[in-house]
Amino acid sequence: MIKNTIEVKDLKFQYRNGDFSLRLSEFCVEESEKVAIIGPSGTGKTTLLNLLAGCCLPDNGSVMIQETDIVSMSDLARRKFRICNIGMIFQEFELLDHLNVLDNILLPYRITPYLIYGGSVLERAAFLAKEVGLEDKIKRNVRQLSQGERQRVAVCRSLLPEPSLLLCDEPTGNLDPANSKHVMNIMFKYTEDHGSTLVSVTHDHDNARRFDRTVEFS
Repeated sequence: MIKNTIEVKDLKFQYRNGDFSLRLSEFCVEESEKVAIIGPSGTGKTTLLNLLAGCCLPDNGSVMIQETDIVSMSDLARRKFRICNIGMIFQEFELLDHLNVLDNILLPYRITPYLIYGGSVLERAAFLAKEVGLEDKIKRNVRQLSQGERQRVAVCRSLLPEPSLLLCDEPTGNLDPANSKHVMNIMFKYTEDHGSTLVSVTHDHDNARRFDRTVEFS
């Protein structure tokens, strides 16, 4: 029986210092499903990803991830759950500019005791960098990279811990068509090989057609 990786019900959220609010009566994503979220800017797509990851909490409603109620968790438990189970690609990449490409990819293992660093992790980081065409820049400081290259570093970092859920905010927004297709191929292959679930915000309708399902925000 296929279970829901994500199950949101009666969600209400409003930023404390703004007029924007998000209301969602129900949002469910099945295990191993690939879902694209599309819609105009300002409709709450990024906010939804942050709520699913537990980066922010709703005012009302439930957010179940892998049958775990992340709303009722302590902040520490939520952080542990997120880093062990969720890979995130942020719209602004969130790279550390004083680190090189390799160290940015390895960052999840450097900031928490819940992921165990070993030689296989380093090998996987190098493999991912090669997969996205950054093998010759692995020791380069990320400040020296183009926006598209920085985005590919963020993709590698999200895949390194082998998460069961990928939450992506415009993961190919700064890539040319060839690199966009290549990165999406890598992400789709990863989800298929690992049985992982993928939820991605995108404005690229060509990419959106490749997903199992599209949800439109308006």
